[in-house]
This record gives sequence, structure tokens and C-alpha cells, in this order.
Amino acid sequence: MLHRLRLSALHPTILTITKPASPILRAGYSVQKMPSNNISSSSSTSGTSFILQNSEPECKVLLPQNLAQDQLLNFPAFKNWISTLQHSLSLQKQESHAFHKDPYKLRKVDIQAVDWFTKTKLGFVKIQAEVTTDRGDWLPGAVFLRGGSVGMLIVLQPNTAPPNTEQDKHVLLTIQPRIAAGSLALAELPAGMLDDGTFAGKAAEEIREETGLTVPENELINMSDIALSNMSSSTSPSDEEKLQNAVYPSPGACDEFIPLFLYQKRIDPKELEDLSGKLTGLRHEGEKITLKLVKLEDLWKEGGRDAKALAALTLYEGLRREGKI
Repeated sequence: MLHRLRLSALHPTILTITKPASPILRAGYSVQKMPSNNISSSSSTSGTSFILQNSEPECKVLLPQNLAQDQLLNFPAFKNWISTLQHSLSLQKQESHAFHKDPYKLRKVDIQAVDWFTKTKLGFVKIQAEVTTDRGDWLPGAVFLRGGSVGMLIVLQPNTAPPNTEQDKHVLLTIQPRIAAGSLALAELPAGMLDDGTFAGKAAEEIREETGLTVPENELINMSDIALSNMSSSTSPSDEEKLQNAVYPSPGACDEFIPLFLYQKRIDPKELEDLSGKLTGLRHEGEKITLKLVKLEDLWKEGGRDAKALAALTLYEGLRREGKI
């Protein structure tokens, strides 16, 4: 969940970053982490290695000292990333694929740094993947593995407004510190990291934790799923890449994917007024959240620094235009 991300943000690590010498790794960085406070970190200096199953050619995985093979292979973010990548690479066997004549191959995965949420709970993993063709062409392979999240567009309307209209609709934003962005007051949609359970279940849980609203799981609408499940394609589904029905906010260096949910509710005007400025969040897990209500028509600028907000607004408007919500 995002509260774990906030916890790590409130306990920063010191990074020593050096440019790699290998031309294959020119787009990446070698990172050595010096942990502080409660976040446990390591770098892959003298750990073990193993050959990745179902890899062709054989792909060596280099591990740091405090990460075992089974811990990595059972990490949901790694499992999803490696299975998705291997499937995408396998599609190059098709003659119609753009890279068919000189396919890219995964040759090595170097686990460079690991952050643990607890002694048994793996949090974030920094890797360098070596992906090259037989002729030596390469792809940037620096990846920060953190797994999926969920984002929620909460649209509230006073029950005094005409029903079945967009009149006087508001969106609930959270204002909270985001150290990675250098901010102590970033406005964004409520969101949370995926753990176990369903996407909708996690979304309902995060809404309760971050806003105090109790939302039945069956009242959440997965806008990403509606929009992306109906995309037409010139190829059969088995030939397509197996990406998530979600937005990828930073695919150049991070595996995070975010399905975006919609929750709409008509409430008493006094209740709507009381939500703005309310303090929420799990204080014992480093969350310090203030709620802010903005008009739906102003979300594009009030949430203009939040990729989730802009993507959710686009989905909302597009799905409404096509009569799907």
C-alpha cells in the first residue's frame, strides 16, 4: 500500500551513483545504497546467482547478499515483470514482429539494491536488465520494481443538485508529503499500493484509510478495465503483449501500473463541506494527509501535477462521452 511508500519516503537513504562503463548499460546507473533508520537495503556486490527458468538463452540472475532466490521469485512485482517481459520477447518469433529478424534477448538480470518493509516483507527492488540482440543492439534496462497500485477518482455531488447531471460535482484530492517529488504538500488522487486481494477491494480499503469514507466494493467502477478491455486489435489476443489494464505512469524506468477506479456519490451538502480540510491517514505508518475538494471542471489544473488525476479525468470524460458510465 502507499503508506509503505510514504514510510520509506520519510526515512531516506543516501545514494552513491556512478555511471557504468559497459556500453550495454549506458542508460542505467550502478546504485549503492547506504540505509538509514528503518529501511533495510543492500547492493549486489558479493551475493549468489542462478539461471532464470524458461530463459532462452540462459539468463543469469545476480543476487545481493541479503536476498535469496526464493524471496525474489516470490516477490509479486518481479513475478509479474519477468513473465510479462518474457512473453513480449517471445512474440518476436512471429514474422510480422518488428524485431523478428534480429530479436532482443534477456541475457542477465542484476539485482542492484533491495528495500525491505519488514524483515520478511520485500518492498522495492532496483535491477539492471541486459537486453541485447545477437548483433549487439541494446535496450535501456534500468528498472525500479515496486509493483502495482490503485487510484481512485471520487466524485461527490450534493443531493440538492439535479440528479443525472454534472452540476456541482466535486473531486476529493489528498494533500500529503511526497519526498520523492521534493514536496510536503502534493495534491493527488487517493491511491495505494497493491498487496493481496482484488483491485476493487484494495481501492475500497485505501478510500477508507485516506478519506474516512466507507465504500462498498461493488460500487466501484474500474474505468481502466472498461476502456482497455474493448480495444480493437489487428492481431489475435494470444499474439498481444500481456500488459495490465492500467496506466503506466513511468514506464521508462518503473514497472508500476495503476488501474483507475471511479466512485460517485450524492451526499448532504454539510457532509461535503466537512470533508474539505479533514486530516486523515494512518499516522503510525507515516501518513499525514489533508483532504481537499475541488470542482470536477477544475481537476485538470488542481491535479495537474498528478498523472493519476489527469489520466482518471481523461477516462471519465471519454467513458461518459461513449455512454459507458
